[in-house]
Amino acid sequence: MSAAEPDPSADMTGDFEICDRDLSNTLLERYLQAGAIAVDTETMGLQPQRDRLCLVQLSDPTGYGSVVRMELGQREAPNLKALMEASSVQKIFHFARFDLATLHHHLDIVVTPVFCTKVASKLARTYSPKHGLKELVRELTGVELDKTAQSSDWGNVMNLSADQLRYAANDVRYLHTLCEILTTMLKREGRWELAQDCFACIPTFVTLDLMQYGNIFEH
Repeated sequence: MSAAEPDPSADMTGDFEICDRDLSNTLLERYLQAGAIAVDTETMGLQPQRDRLCLVQLSDPTGYGSVVRMELGQREAPNLKALMEASSVQKIFHFARFDLATLHHHLDIVVTPVFCTKVASKLARTYSPKHGLKELVRELTGVELDKTAQSSDWGNVMNLSADQLRYAANDVRYLHTLCEILTTMLKREGRWELAQDCFACIPTFVTLDLMQYGNIFEH
C-alpha cells in the first residue's frame, strides 16, 4: 500500500483513533472543518536529521483525537500534509520549533499557520520560569499530566502499549484550552501582536535549525 493510500481501517483505543502511515480521508475531512488542530510528534530523539519520526498526534477542539503511526523510512503522508499546510486551520503545538522541523525533514511538510503554547507562555507568564507542558497544564487547567511514559522506545510503533499511546494522545488533549487561556492573557497584557510576530518567525528558525546553524543572533 502506498503512502497516498492509507489503510482505511482504524483502531480505537479509549477516545482516540489509531491510524497507520497517514490520516484516513474521513479524519482529514473532519479536521479540515475544525478551525484549529492540536498537534504533537514523538520521535526517537531530538535531532531531526538523525532521529526518525514515529508518531503524529492530533486533536480537534471537541477532544476527538488520533495517533498516526509512521513506518521506518516513510517519507510522505499526503493527507497529513494537506491538513498541516491548510491555511484555514490553525495548528497548535507546544514547542512548535521542534515539531515543525521534524515534520519538514521527514515528510516535507511546511506547517502553517502556527500557535506555540511554549512561546505564548514565555511572553504571557513572565512571573514564572517554568514553561513546560506539564507545568502549563497543571497551572492553567488544574490537571496533573502523567509523564511516566515520556522516555519510551517510540520506534516500536506497532507494539506500543495502551499506556504509551494514551500518553501520546494526552500531549495534545489540553493544547486547545492552553491556547485559549494564553491568548486571553496575551491580549490582556498587550502582547498579542508580538506573539503573532513570534509565531510567524518560527518557520525561519526551523530552516536555520535544519541547516544546522547555531544562534546567528548572538554577539
